[in-house]
Amino acid sequence: MTAMTPGSNIPLPVTRVAVDVAAPVRLDVSGLLLTADGKVRSDDDFIFYNQPSGPGVTYRSGGGTAPDAIIVDTAAVPPGIEKIVVTASPDAAGQTFQGIEPTATIRNADDGSALATFTPPRLGTETALVVVEVYLRNGAWKARAVGQGYANGLAGIATDFGVSVDEEPAQAAPAPAQAPTPPPAPVTPAPVAPPAQAAPAAPPAPPAPAPGAGKINLDKGRVNLQKNQTVSLVKGGRPLLSQVKMGLGWEPAFRGKDIDLDASVIAYGPQRNHLDSCYFGKLTILGGAVKHSGDNLTGEGAGDDEVIVVDLGRLPADATGLVFTVNSFSGQKFTEVAKAYCRLMDAATGEELVRFDLTSAEPQTGVMMAKLIKQFSGEWEMTAMGEFVKSRTVRGMVKPAAQAL
Repeated sequence: MTAMTPGSNIPLPVTRVAVDVAAPVRLDVSGLLLTADGKVRSDDDFIFYNQPSGPGVTYRSGGGTAPDAIIVDTAAVPPGIEKIVVTASPDAAGQTFQGIEPTATIRNADDGSALATFTPPRLGTETALVVVEVYLRNGAWKARAVGQGYANGLAGIATDFGVSVDEEPAQAAPAPAQAPTPPPAPVTPAPVAPPAQAAPAAPPAPPAPAPGAGKINLDKGRVNLQKNQTVSLVKGGRPLLSQVKMGLGWEPAFRGKDIDLDASVIAYGPQRNHLDSCYFGKLTILGGAVKHSGDNLTGEGAGDDEVIVVDLGRLPADATGLVFTVNSFSGQKFTEVAKAYCRLMDAATGEELVRFDLTSAEPQTGVMMAKLIKQFSGEWEMTAMGEFVKSRTVRGMVKPAAQAL
């Protein structure tokens, strides 16, 4: 299987290919059939959830438990169509791809075997992407990794390729709140890279990750995350499938009184359905795969105040998301807290793998510190959150945490 980079291409050895696009969140995946001028012939060439089939191209829903896919039967693509672009946008209104980079897998549609994968690097404000294109060149079909981003959602992509978007298509990512108005052009996308017959070249890699600038792995040792950054729990090319500890700590603000905070973890299924919550009142969940150390009433003393142990290998198959939260049951605000942090450790060795220090505070009683998301590949990713919520208990965190997955 080939790992593709922006602009790379592969010949397609089979007639029918499926391109599935996976991410830690639900995505809207679409396909557009384009002529030589890079436009659709009509709106019928826009294939998505509410219009799932066209000549030679079909949309396939994953039902929330598998990635959605666009299937291309190159033998059935009509004459005059030279390219099928596969696009994706987060299902949640206004959500960007920052820290939730999708992975496209090009497969043999008949037996499901993987031919190539592609993860666009360094995403930020993009709310929609042209991820992959299947194109005809000198009588042969190929696939190219693109990763071209748009800041105005799927509507920006659709109008750029000639689809009439008078109103938002059902199940598609929402159009921006204010659409550009200069006549006579329709909605003008704000591409991160220019539209390409030849895919855009990747920008030079930055010397160090900027805040929210995508995901890294554990190969270089401990990772210090900033808000919205993601780390893949992979070391030496292998997923970390062992016991980990999430340590959460805090101190009272300067000259402040003791503060009683409660650390918890909320477990979700693949459709953001709440499975269970582990907290001081319920120290073990999911058959013992998640365990809580117990309540710390003051926050004083060195080291972690509360620890949650997660056995990744023993988690039930339907447990695909864990959100770690901290709440102030006594009602004190996080502006009265200093040095709040969370850190992920190898439970066997005690080695610190990932750390996230909360550098800002809001006058709220709850905060979502971090989330662990299981990818379709089986590996886990940790994303620093630092999102504040008005809630004194873990029960009030269930809904906002589900929305943040």
